[in-house]
Amino acid sequence: MPPRFITLEGIDGAGKSSHLAFIREWLGEHGIDAVFTREPGGTDLAEKLRALLLAPETDVSLETETLLLFAARQDHIQRVIAPALEAGRWVVSDRFTDASFAYQGGGRGLANERLAVLEDWVQQGLQPDLTLLFDVSIDVAQSRMAATRSLDRFEREASDFHQRVRQAYLARAARYPRFCVLDSSRRLDEIRADIADRLGALVEHD
Repeated sequence: MPPRFITLEGIDGAGKSSHLAFIREWLGEHGIDAVFTREPGGTDLAEKLRALLLAPETDVSLETETLLLFAARQDHIQRVIAPALEAGRWVVSDRFTDASFAYQGGGRGLANERLAVLEDWVQQGLQPDLTLLFDVSIDVAQSRMAATRSLDRFEREASDFHQRVRQAYLARAARYPRFCVLDSSRRLDEIRADIADRLGALVEHD
């Protein structure tokens, strides 16, 4: 079975991280060896950059923020993602480059053309085989965050920022067939049934 690269995306509070354990269990039951990772993060360097970028007190320009994220992504690909795929393992990442187009592009207004240059340079054609986009209204997402954790630098942005991020995600989903949009306001069992269907389709395709 060839390796697959799966990414999870969605606005903050969409609930995507809640399904990682289910995905791990499903893959294990089907005999699939997988690496689970996240962005920004996944390596020692990238985790340090993550802590810096998410800290509420961090003050950086949009351009610096974007370059730091892609620096973390380069290290992540080089040290974790590419070696795992080359070894025949599946990779499941909590966020990848779609997040940059959504947050730095849609949310903050950086031109997609600039992001595309960085994407081409860093990824060298690497793209996910499947992107699960967990979609939910801004009101629901923010109520979930307020109830469960202290907020990082991105989560503290105003509602209109998160609405732009959501629309950017949905625009990419409409453009790229690798996306599967999941209504994350439903019951967990309903969402996970859809996830299982999409994972099963990847296995059957092999």
